[in-house]
Amino acid sequence: MKFVKIAGLGKYLPSKRLLNSDLEKMVDTSDEWIIARTGIEERRIAEKGVGASGLAYKASQIALERAGIDPQDLDLIIVATITPDTQFPSTACYLQDYLKAKKAVCFDMSAACAGFVYALVNAWQLIRGGLYKNALVVGSEVLSTITDWEDRSTCVLFGDGAGAAVLTESTEPGFLSAYLGSDGSQTDILNMPGGGSRNPISSEVIDNRMNYMKMKGNEIFKIAVRIMVQAANKALVKANLDKSSIDMLIPHQANQRIISAVAKRLSIPKDKIYLNIARYGNMSSASSAVALCEAWEDKKIHKDSIVVLDAFGGGLVWGSCVIKWV
Repeated sequence: MKFVKIAGLGKYLPSKRLLNSDLEKMVDTSDEWIIARTGIEERRIAEKGVGASGLAYKASQIALERAGIDPQDLDLIIVATITPDTQFPSTACYLQDYLKAKKAVCFDMSAACAGFVYALVNAWQLIRGGLYKNALVVGSEVLSTITDWEDRSTCVLFGDGAGAAVLTESTEPGFLSAYLGSDGSQTDILNMPGGGSRNPISSEVIDNRMNYMKMKGNEIFKIAVRIMVQAANKALVKANLDKSSIDMLIPHQANQRIISAVAKRLSIPKDKIYLNIARYGNMSSASSAVALCEAWEDKKIHKDSIVVLDAFGGGLVWGSCVIKWV
């Protein structure tokens, strides 16, 4: 089996900012309430007509340049998203065309907010097994297109963005372990009930606002904390490491209170947790990707750092992976 590392990272955030003060004019909410309950101060919103592939393309260009990899040398492209450009073809195929990465095998990964972690693990294993050499993994979301801007309980949470990682073969182990999990009995806690084959788009679906995300926030909070702690611990055990080995924890940026509760249970000090939720809100699969990129850009990740990604999302799904920076 081959060793695998992350060779380059990139991110892209739309320029348009949606502040809490803007939301105060749209729904019955307040800046104070949003910050106290979520930790979010603003989020980015993509321009109309810009799809997940457009955001992914800009993040990917940066990641590829930093990795020193020509798009034509890519063997694999995985895009994690719940807001694909189209139901089919995959967003990864659109991205391949933009990049002119003609050799790459392309597919999308649907694992909601845990999508980037799921995609990383898939790419790692495909390179590790010798099937491919160079992979591009992207988390890209335009959540503004599936957010109900009349629902004050959810519209304050979400934003748009993309993060990308280039994975290559390595002479020493970069990816050390992973733990993934799912619980399909909890599908109703966080979902988008309309727009699929069960409830295809119709006037009834639109009238009932079923084409937007629905979430049971209190139930999510209780489950998310337990699941994220469990996932991180199990991934660390697989890597023969303990919590004290963590140099940087990259949690899914869903809610500041969730992150704080996870950190407390894992006994991780604040200086070892990367946070950008105040600036971007929850970007689903893009959250972990952008946070990982920014942690590296901010020089919080160095050679030999032990980095733990930890995420959960609708499904319910969850996952954590342990990476040694090489």
